[in-house]
Amino acid sequence: MIKFFVQSGLSNDLTKELLKLANEFSVPLSFVPEQKLNRLSRKNHQGVICMLSPISFAILENLVDKAYAEGQDPFFIMLDRITDVRNLGAIARTAECVGVHALIIADKGNAPITADTMKTSAGALNHLPVCREKDLKRSIKFLKDNGIQIIACTEKAEHVIYDADAKGPVALLLGSEEDGISPELLKAADHLVKIPMAGKIESLNVSVAAGVALFEINRQRVRK
Repeated sequence: MIKFFVQSGLSNDLTKELLKLANEFSVPLSFVPEQKLNRLSRKNHQGVICMLSPISFAILENLVDKAYAEGQDPFFIMLDRITDVRNLGAIARTAECVGVHALIIADKGNAPITADTMKTSAGALNHLPVCREKDLKRSIKFLKDNGIQIIACTEKAEHVIYDADAKGPVALLLGSEEDGISPELLKAADHLVKIPMAGKIESLNVSVAAGVALFEINRQRVRK
């Protein structure tokens, strides 16, 4: 993956050419504050940083077909706007450990897959396919059309995850560290579930929540 980060308010010939090329080749480009660029690189970035992903992306349709062709129930995890590279890496590590067939992310609004992401994943991203989708809502529809139920893990749910029937083809949906899953994706999900909390803190770190939910789904899949 190639992604450009450009300093907000920057206007010069380089910026104009980058915008033109990004639109022409559908390369993600984000305008960000100078402070974020300074965090990404300590060198003289001149207002532009290009991030190159160390992995190649997979095609979701191919992975669904492959799982069914091999007699397996597809098992996916979909992430909506996870912005911390370490959270992304930790989720990938757990997902690979429980046998998830692929990690699904949007092509915009997510943390990039960097060296830190790879390190946090403990090598899982070398084995776990990643699908970068233009429209997660459309991806959800595709999965549902192929018999895969969408289980959204959210604090807004009434039912706990342990009561959900997660056997069979399934995709687990988790959302942003800041505000959770987007309303339009929540609406598109088949089931909303939450992790029961007994303490005074109302929420878990998203990578921890992913671990709890993934292992509950895996428990049901193993015991079915």
